[in-house]
Amino acid sequence: MRRLATSIVCAALTAGACAHDAQPMEPVRDGAARSTVRYTVPAVTLIRDDGQSVQLPAELDDGKPVVLDFIFTSCGSICPLMSQVFSQFQRKLGAEASDVHLVSISTDPEQDTPQRLTEYARQFHAGPTWRHYTGTLDASLAAQRAFDVYRGDKMSHTPVILLRAAPGEPWRRIDGFVTPDELLREYRQLRAAR
Repeated sequence: MRRLATSIVCAALTAGACAHDAQPMEPVRDGAARSTVRYTVPAVTLIRDDGQSVQLPAELDDGKPVVLDFIFTSCGSICPLMSQVFSQFQRKLGAEASDVHLVSISTDPEQDTPQRLTEYARQFHAGPTWRHYTGTLDASLAAQRAFDVYRGDKMSHTPVILLRAAPGEPWRRIDGFVTPDELLREYRQLRAAR
């Protein structure tokens, strides 16, 4: 598994993972790197796991810090690992979890219905502030491209987590796998820097 993770991370780091106004990547740990990037959130409509249609910019600009990733429910490799990290990160936040908006956007909206996302979220003990989103294929692709995570198809995706302390601030991008403790440290550093 470690060899697979390292291969995936190497592919991510060489695939042009940085975008608009990106700062140089810094190592988080062996095989994972962080950068600071400004992204423009696309004005797309997504469907939340509760069936509500929402505008992505409004969802991300609710005033709370955001921790975001891209997953799909039938994934058997990267997505379950990333969702497990989110689950443990949420648990480690404790009472503070209600102040953080965790966002998982499906890269397979044709299969990932709100019901399927709800079942997936339940498997990972998602709390009330960890929401999963689907929508049209065009909306999903627009979100993936805006955050520079689109790699041609859902099977070619790489592990990327994006954090933002508040609306209008740059994103901290982590390319590669991190542990829940490392994600918590990154989150706390980002919050402390405000």
